[in-house]
Formats: sequence, C-alpha cells, structure tokens
Amino acid sequence: MSGLKQRLNDEVKAAMRSQNKERLAILRVIMAGLKQKEVDERIELDDSQVLAVLDKMTKQHRDSIEQFRNGGRDDLVNKETSELQVVLEFMPSPLTDTEIEQLIREAVTASGTTSAKDMGKIMSQLKPKVQGRADMGKVSGLVKKLLS
Repeated sequence: MSGLKQRLNDEVKAAMRSQNKERLAILRVIMAGLKQKEVDERIELDDSQVLAVLDKMTKQHRDSIEQFRNGGRDDLVNKETSELQVVLEFMPSPLTDTEIEQLIREAVTASGTTSAKDMGKIMSQLKPKVQGRADMGKVSGLVKKLLS
C-alpha cells in the first residue's frame, strides 16, 4: 500500500475513534474514490496516482464552491469548503510561480524545444513534477507565454 493511501487509511481510523462524523464522511468519500480507481483499472495505486485522484477531487470541490457561490447557496459553499480543506491536508505543498517557471525552463532546456508546437513534450515532462502541486491550466499558460 502506498504511503499516502496508508496515511488516509490511518486518518479514517482516527476519525472513527474520535467520532468526528463530518471528517469521517469526507475521508470515506476519498477512500471510495481511490478504491473505484483501483477496481476500474485493476491496479494498486501508488502515491502519484493517489495524488491524481486527490487533485481531481480538489478541482471538483473548487468548481462546486464557485457554482454554489454563484447560486447564492452559502450553506453548501461552507460544506464544500470544509470538505476541500480535508482533501488539501493530503496534498503536497503548492508550488510558487517562481518554482513553476524554474521547472518550465528546465523542461524547455532538457527537451531542446523552441516553439509552441512542441508544448506537449514539455507538458509531459512537467506533469509528474507538478501534479497536485499546481493548477495544470496555469502551468500550460505559463509554458505558452514562455515559448512565444
């Protein structure tokens, strides 16, 4: 079992012991998402795959928060925000803009790319390094800006 998955499992047990029902509920949703991925793909998830699932959940919560905020549903905004905080506990620390730019420059140098046509090569090198630590849309925009 991956270290991150084991940590999540331990947190589920701790939430059960402390009878923290709200935390336990979101932790179970996370574990169900991981289990679903494992069953669908018939694999045992490693840390990078667990991070990918958590990253997807983070995006879903942020989208929900935005939609509920636009709809004037403050009660649901608060619920989604608290759930997002639990998911973020298991994510690595986010990269700063400077760190992202440094990683992009390293990827450009390593691949020898000079035009935006080869952006896919750079993104494929960057994805494992920034997965869960930066918004890929933001990274893509920075790559385009740097290559143009």
